[in-house]
Amino acid sequence: MKLPARVLTLALILVPAVPALAATTTSPAAKASPVVVARYSFDSTAAGKVPDLSGRGVPLTIRSADRGAVRFVAAKTGRYIGLPLRCAAGASTCPRALLEGADDPDLDPGTRSFRWGATIAVAKSQLAGSSNILQKGVATTESQWKMQVGETHGRAQCVVVGRGSSRAYLVRSTVAVADGKWHKILCVRSSAALTIVVDGVSRGTTRLPAGMSILNDKPLRIGGPNFNTSSDMFHGSIDDVYATIG
Repeated sequence: MKLPARVLTLALILVPAVPALAATTTSPAAKASPVVVARYSFDSTAAGKVPDLSGRGVPLTIRSADRGAVRFVAAKTGRYIGLPLRCAAGASTCPRALLEGADDPDLDPGTRSFRWGATIAVAKSQLAGSSNILQKGVATTESQWKMQVGETHGRAQCVVVGRGSSRAYLVRSTVAVADGKWHKILCVRSSAALTIVVDGVSRGTTRLPAGMSILNDKPLRIGGPNFNTSSDMFHGSIDDVYATIG
């Protein structure tokens, strides 16, 4: 049965309009920026220690053996440190020195993204073995992250070892840095890769196993791993050491 036009018009008036659904957008949470967990400029010392500038790290203590010394050298923009010269061939004793910070949980990234960097100047003649710039941990104990310069080709290297494994993952820069000039070196550990950056340019990447964890109770050391006679001490200059996490 057809309804009169007047009834249809009245019905349309009485039926409330259904409001259009408002468009909804879900914006993902902003990704947290990496947190600086250690920074050392070497511009000042306090009570014989090098202070951390991040507000989260630990101060560095100077350690030495066989009359080795860390030199604080003045420059236009502040100070940097110079480590003892490479020992002469056949010498009975070798002056050695390094800077050490107590174990700091902020420097144990576990499986999180982690970066560690330094500005260095070293000549090819100053290299001895794998000259260690900075590291935390030992390759054969627990785990490790490290930055070094190889003697053979003078290239910067980043190294990591995960917990439960003695396998070292190493990436070498495609350019040499042992030319006596200042270079900014950065090691970047992500969830699946280890990358080395030299003077702001990515210079090499190697894959890492998923879930690798880096966690140890060892001190942070700058300038060398230890004072063993065969230690890979660094014999150049170092400035602006830092680490970020996340």
